[in-house]
Amino acid sequence: MKHPDPKIRIMAIRYLGHCGPSIAIPLLQEMLSDPNPDVRSEGLYSLIKFEDPIVSTLLRKHLKDTDPQVRITALRGIFKHGGQIDLNLLLQFLSDESPLVRRKVATLLGWARMEGVLPILAELSKDEDPQVRKAALSSLHSLYPEESEDRMLEAMTDRDPHLRKWAKEVLEKIVASPLRTTVAYQHREGKDV
Repeated sequence: MKHPDPKIRIMAIRYLGHCGPSIAIPLLQEMLSDPNPDVRSEGLYSLIKFEDPIVSTLLRKHLKDTDPQVRITALRGIFKHGGQIDLNLLLQFLSDESPLVRRKVATLLGWARMEGVLPILAELSKDEDPQVRKAALSSLHSLYPEESEDRMLEAMTDRDPHLRKWAKEVLEKIVASPLRTTVAYQHREGKDV
């Protein structure tokens, strides 16, 4: 745990992830103050495996870590541990300096299916980074299909060509879906199509 090579410390952390919580949690908690962000991130990742109340506290503390990857790992852990996630906690990430963190928030919100995330996703869909906008639009489409259509139409005029192309493809699928369902129903009913 005190080895000068961060790769060795990471290997030790991975081993601790397979130990019992009474041994692992205190040692992993120590590793969260390591100067190397990869070590801190791996420490959090290993802690996520344990169902202990202190883990949630440690995850929340590291949402403010200086390294974006550590913040992302802490976010994943909070979502994985489930329970009620405070939306106000997530609002701080709307202006996170790292687009990777903002994109991860947008993605996790789409997977979590939480109530009240529409305003957060709507805000992230206007982010300066095209990958954040795409992740937010994808989550919006997944959670709020009808509400997302207008935003998808707006995205077809986005300044990013990849996002424009993606939005066009999504809208084409939306338009084609009801038609296929109607045609299949009419065919089943013996009506001419």
